[in-house]
Parts: sequence; C-alpha cells; structure tokens
Amino acid sequence: MSVKATRTGIVLRPDPTRVLFRPFELGSTRTLKIIARVNAMSDAEVEVKLNEVIREFGGRHYKLERFLLQRFEQIRPQLLTDEPLSLERKLLLGAYFTMEYSLESAALFNPSMIWHPDQTNVPPGYKRFILSLRATGEGHVSSISFRMGYIDEEGKIVLRKPSRYVTSPEIVPNHRFNRTQFERKLYELRLENSIQEKMMIGLGEEFSLPELEAQIKRISAQYRYNAEYETIASGLLALARSNYEIDFDDDQSLDERCIFPTSPNETNGIEDARFVQFTEDNDEVTYYATYTAYNGRVTFPQLLATKDFSHFSVSTLNGAEVANKGMALFPRKINGKYAMISRQDGENIYLMYSDDLYFWQTKELIMKPTYHWEYVQLGNCGSPIETEAGWLVLSHGVGPMRKYAIGAFLLDLNDPSKVIGRTTEPILSPDENEREGYVPNVVYSCGGLINGRELIIPYAMSDYASSFATVNVDELLAELTGKAKPELVADIAR
Repeated sequence: MSVKATRTGIVLRPDPTRVLFRPFELGSTRTLKIIARVNAMSDAEVEVKLNEVIREFGGRHYKLERFLLQRFEQIRPQLLTDEPLSLERKLLLGAYFTMEYSLESAALFNPSMIWHPDQTNVPPGYKRFILSLRATGEGHVSSISFRMGYIDEEGKIVLRKPSRYVTSPEIVPNHRFNRTQFERKLYELRLENSIQEKMMIGLGEEFSLPELEAQIKRISAQYRYNAEYETIASGLLALARSNYEIDFDDDQSLDERCIFPTSPNETNGIEDARFVQFTEDNDEVTYYATYTAYNGRVTFPQLLATKDFSHFSVSTLNGAEVANKGMALFPRKINGKYAMISRQDGENIYLMYSDDLYFWQTKELIMKPTYHWEYVQLGNCGSPIETEAGWLVLSHGVGPMRKYAIGAFLLDLNDPSKVIGRTTEPILSPDENEREGYVPNVVYSCGGLINGRELIIPYAMSDYASSFATVNVDELLAELTGKAKPELVADIAR
C-alpha cells in the first residue's frame, strides 16, 4: 500500500482586512482637475478633510503619512505653479491619489516553507519557520505574503496571528547593474546591435538605472520619431526595471511585509515563489526564491535573493533554457555547479546545471508522466530536500478532469539525473473539503520541510486557501528506495 499524507486540519484562509496602500493612477487630464479642486479648498477645509482621512485610515496602515507625502511628490510635476503648499495640503493631495488594496481578498495559496534564519530564544525542541504564500487580490494580481510560526517539541504546527498591517517595500534607487551580465541578456533578447551600443556608450562596468535613462534620453533625442530607436530604448529600460532591489523597514514584522509586483514583467503578478535555504561551499547562507513573473501575456522565470528578509534583490533568469513555470533550485551546488529542477515543455521534469546562477543554457530530461494521475503533466512542488537516501522532491501530477495531486520522487545525491524511485500513487489528493475553490480539484505546494522524522507539506486547496499535511519520512523513503529498513536519517540541519 502506498504512503499517504496525514492532514493537520489547519486552514489558512485569505483575510480581506489585510490592506496596503497603492498609487491610485488616473489619466493626466483627470489628475489636473483633481489637483485644481483640492487647491481651490480653503486651509480650513483642507485641515478638516485631512483629519477625516487620518481618523478613518490611519489605524489601518503603517506610516500612512509617509506614503501620502511620497504620492504627492510623484504628482508634483503636474502642479501648474511653484507656489509653496502647506504640509496638510500636500498630504491631502497625496490621499486623493492613493487607494487601499486588499492583498489577499481573492486567495492565499501555493505556500513555501523554510526555517526562520533567527532561532534565538526558542524553547528546547521548538523551531521557527517562515511561510511564504501567493496572495491574490483585486484584478487577480498576485504578490508574495509572509506568515510565521513554530513547530513545538511534539511536532505540532502553530501559526502566529499576523499583524493587522501590511506594507509593500521601498525600491532601492541606486541599484547597480553589471554591464557584462546586462549585455549577455540583451544578446538573448536580440537587442544587441549598433543602436544599443550607442545608447550604452559612456556607461561603466557598473551603472544605475538613472544613468542608463539619461544616456538613452540623450541618444534618442538625436533620432526623434525613429521607431527602431524607440523599440531598442523600450527594451533596454524594460530589462533594467526587471532587475531591482527592495528594502523593508527593520522595525516591521515579517508578516507585515509584502513583495508586490513592480517591474514590467510583473504587471499581472508574482506567482508561486519556491523558497530555498541555499548554502555556499564556504557555508555562507542565502535564501533564494524562483518565481514566475506574469505580464498578462507571457510568463518570465525570475529569482529573489535575500539574507535577512529585509533586503531583497530581484533578477531575471537568463539563458536558452529559461522557460515555462516551476523552476526550483537545489539547496547547494552539486559537483561544483548550481542545479535546478525544471519543466520547460509543460509536461516533463528536467535537470539543469550552470556555472552562473543567473544563466541556464542546458537541460536533461529525467522524468516523464508515467502513472494515471500524472498523464497530463508533471512538475515539482518545491526545491529538492537533502536526505542520506537521496534528494527528496515533492511533485505534482495532473490527471483526468484536470485533477492535481502531490507525489514524490528520489534522486541520487551525487548524480541527480538518476531517479532512485517515485511514488506510483499520490501521497495527497484533494478530498471533499478541498475540491471547491477558485480552481477546483487542486492540491499544490511550493516547498516543504523535514522536521525530525516527519516531512511537513504546506499545500494549497483549490487555489483558494492553504493547509498542512505530514508524512513519515522513514515510510516514504522506504517506498521510494524499495527497502524495508533503509538508512535514511534526514539531513535536518540544512
């Protein structure tokens, strides 16, 4: 009999009260009219209206007034004169161009679970974890939300009640680009030509977005109304804006932080982040997440990197084999190379190696849909987990009626192209309580953890809410290896 997961009964549902502020964008004509109306108000009227806004919204947000001033600075160029404005009028103008956005009003799903980098002051036998989730709100725009919790000495999962506040980060204005990597990507995008060379003349081995924008503006001004120059300029800027850095305030709790779509590739959302604790050969740790950026037409695999969950860098993944969804990074190098599980063709599982974390040029087919519950397609459910028996990978399969189920397979530690074993039946399938949601008949995960002798699987229920299930590691690896009593002490420390 095949191994089956045990459900915990924990259900994490979307909370529409978790709202953040976002720019309320209007056309230039309407913007001018609104500014004129606000500037026609008397000082007394401005004070009354601003106090009303602060009373109604101040308790719902973290540092509301700071954001309102930022919004004012963004619409300042639309002002018709340089006449000084009072602080109150600036704040009120900012409020008219700000909106609340319910981060997870539609869904909170596709979780990924990693150990918290801070395990200080934890009781003996307890361990903190971070749960990242795909939060979806108005317009079906997805972002990354966080929750925190711990596992107690008896293996019980306890989620911490999240803060009332949620805030998107500040974009780091002085992000520097590596010219060599930038030009390699331009070559792949077929944007490397004499026009591009002119637009990058004078830029150093490292340059910033403002420096690139200024150079493009100078060159484009010489060739006004030239469609080819405009196309190249647009491509250069889109690439630059898709590689950026973000910062959160250190005094914000992790569950108050939201990574909201920012770049041109992400206009319709950030989807399915697969976080992994990556350990370099020198034992330095970085937390990476591969995710899918979506602009409403095309999906783009991208990479998040952080050491502290306060400062993140966002980068495009490049190379001939960067395609489709579901790329998942191994937690360390293998034989001196970065390694990735992937699915370029939409149905099979591949293995990729690279000397450069950001460029992936080759792939190797390692698994095809074989069993009835995965005939439509196979994919991973997060990064491989290292055990003494091999690399344990959670998988998903799609069968009749587009029903998603979760299975597992095991790869050789030194040569992951060798499949040691795979589950012939799902270890988790949607039950009657999980079948209904935004996308029916789906269970899905973006990465689990091993705690003691238990594999913890955070999973989504029909693209709406999330839960947890557990599987005994010994039983699962015994099935995958075909051994009754395998030597399979999990490498829990990683």
